[in-house]
Amino acid sequence: MSAINSVIVDVQSIFRAGLQAFFEATDAIEVNVMGQEDSAEGLLLFLHKNLNTELVILDLNLPETDGLDLIPLIRKQFKTVRILVMTSYGDYKFVGQALKNGADGYILKSNEPKDLIEGIIEVMEGKTYIAPGLHITPPNGRRLTSGKKSAYEDRFVIKQKLTKREHEVLELITEALNNKEIAKELYISDQTVGVHRKNIMRKLGVKNTINLIKFALENQLV
Repeated sequence: MSAINSVIVDVQSIFRAGLQAFFEATDAIEVNVMGQEDSAEGLLLFLHKNLNTELVILDLNLPETDGLDLIPLIRKQFKTVRILVMTSYGDYKFVGQALKNGADGYILKSNEPKDLIEGIIEVMEGKTYIAPGLHITPPNGRRLTSGKKSAYEDRFVIKQKLTKREHEVLELITEALNNKEIAKELYISDQTVGVHRKNIMRKLGVKNTINLIKFALENQLV
């Protein structure tokens, strides 16, 4: 297999540097890291400028557009690029959704280096790769967790709790709009907005609008 032109997408610069150093040191596979990005916007610009990119190594926890939403954008615009998700999130729902959205493989940062090498080889051969220990359905009916997360990592998990419409309502709530104003913006009834507001508060575990806005801003949900 010839050198694989790749780009690493992760918010953690030390992780990106470490992964690049690993590829430079290993003789097991030849991966040419052409660039490092920390956002969806940065990656898409990179891919447009580097059309010979063959592999995207992608974390899910990204600012603005997260990895799950980014995958179909990559797939639509760059059909031949392989996408290997490499993240801290091992919940079966994230694995399944990533593959459904168009990812070619899924591996955890806690997996072994040999698993990463195997995963890259598999996806570059056109196969679907799921690293050892991961599932796309609940193992034995139990949900997987990936351990305690940092405050920033929690943002990704929290964000997945809300529907697209709830995200829209939450963003307008943080702009200090009331239910009638939000209803006018979204072309829905103010009663529906009230239902969304209650559901958002329940899912995020807050009891009033002030705490809701504070929580949303502190966790970068908008």
